[in-house]
Amino acid sequence: MTAEDVAAAVDDAALDAAVAELRRGGLVAFPTETVYGLGADASDPAAVAKVFAVKGRPADHPLIVHIAAAAELDRWAVDVPDAARALARTFWPGPLTLVLRRSEAVSAAATGNRATVGLRVPAHPVALELLRRFGGAIAAPSANRFGRVSPTTAAHVRADLGADVGVVLDGGPSDVGIESTIVDLTDDTIEVLRLGAVTVADLEAALGRPVAVAGADVAPRASGMLEAHYAPRARVVLADDGAEAAAAVRAALTAGAARVAVLAPAVLDGLPPAAVELEPAGGAEHFAAVLYDRLRQADRLDCTTLVVVPPPEDGGIGSAVRDRLRRAAADAR
Repeated sequence: MTAEDVAAAVDDAALDAAVAELRRGGLVAFPTETVYGLGADASDPAAVAKVFAVKGRPADHPLIVHIAAAAELDRWAVDVPDAARALARTFWPGPLTLVLRRSEAVSAAATGNRATVGLRVPAHPVALELLRRFGGAIAAPSANRFGRVSPTTAAHVRADLGADVGVVLDGGPSDVGIESTIVDLTDDTIEVLRLGAVTVADLEAALGRPVAVAGADVAPRASGMLEAHYAPRARVVLADDGAEAAAAVRAALTAGAARVAVLAPAVLDGLPPAAVELEPAGGAEHFAAVLYDRLRQADRLDCTTLVVVPPPEDGGIGSAVRDRLRRAAADAR
């Protein structure tokens, strides 16, 4: 969506209503290129508390704070290193969150009472126009109940949150489809805390230096780092290939699963006739764009088990998709 499409996608009255809702301490759901966010005034602790309450999110799990431009970095963060400015110049607006030392302008509630804050400039014209008109920062995790599947359309938001959100801005489906890459720049070691569309190779090329990647077993320091996350109601089972997927379907059916769905990059041969084969997700970028809608589709079809063949581990967005699916499969139910 281009800037010229903003007026067609969301009219002035809707944007003005959203700004008014934010200024009176309410909640606004808005589109970004990654997923839809559930936003509140990042400087208002009472408004931020509503985000945690509506999501059912632990109060110590920090939110990402959205700002209108890289020029605002020093308003919302302190001791900003040159590496952060380089990444902001290269990737903002875009699906990259920078973890920095927070300024007093950010409510401590938005950061889980941490001394750091995750900042991002979203690459969606509706989000940017909302931020510009609001004139402040918007603390916004994904607009869904905590731990469940992130929303990539306004319809997903309404289905999940209903009347708990004052205003829902509809900017169409999210283009990227999975959450932003998160990079910690608060010490000398630059570390990726969450994989996303901006890859480790992209970061290293922009900085001219190596970038570390946090292990799966480290304590959560940012959004999306919990071991179990992004989960549909259906139990998610991961398979390496079509043969393993077919075996997983047979095992689930033998164990009494009422309905078993399969999601893979392409059509699979050899599946049991009882399997519900979802539309193939294609290559890594398309897989990311449709992932959450496919997880929701499995729930709409009342599937009790979803067997997924992820895209290949590629060090890029395919790896990010695999990360989300691994966490979805770890959900203990």
